[in-house]
Amino acid sequence: MSVFVENPCDVHPSAILGHLSPLLKQKETLVISKNAKIRSGCVLYLGTKIGESLELGHNVVIRERNVIGHHVSIWSNSVVDYGCVIGNNVKIHCNCYIAQYSVIEDNAFLAPGVVLANDLYPGIEESKQRMKGPLIRRGAQIGVNATILPFVEIGEEAIVGAGSVVTKNVPRRSIVVGNPARVIKQEYKKEDLVESLKRRLIQLDQAR
Repeated sequence: MSVFVENPCDVHPSAILGHLSPLLKQKETLVISKNAKIRSGCVLYLGTKIGESLELGHNVVIRERNVIGHHVSIWSNSVVDYGCVIGNNVKIHCNCYIAQYSVIEDNAFLAPGVVLANDLYPGIEESKQRMKGPLIRRGAQIGVNATILPFVEIGEEAIVGAGSVVTKNVPRRSIVVGNPARVIKQEYKKEDLVESLKRRLIQLDQAR
């Protein structure tokens, strides 16, 4: 077993660092850079490289051959499957599943229950050989319980509404909602979001 942990790090005694994988033909090193906080029940496989200031909730699983950047947080009961690339300052909330070969760029946010899929036709060998997870571009935000299907690209700073099922590419700075997800706003501005929030808060106050 080959595990390198750069001090200082805060690792709970119940966490498993360097779990063996049948997918690795030779033992590869798990690298955890300094200032990581790894809570109880986490399992990190051999062959993954992790940048500085990782923070994990409880019972997080990170599989083999992932490359994870700096200042990444992954909250309780989430799974990062093998062969993924995660950039810097990424936040992955609770109960998320990141499928094999997904890419998440810097500053992206995944809300609780997000699922990234990678297999177009499970059980068919040709599909297995072509597995590819979604590409989540820089600064994109994925809402609660959204599902992103294989090969889909979510554009920079795009917003995916809660519960959406995204079956095709999402343009940059657009907002999509629904099943299947459809574009309801293109090239949004921050001011649009602030005004939308104000209207929603007024509606909630009036409904009391």
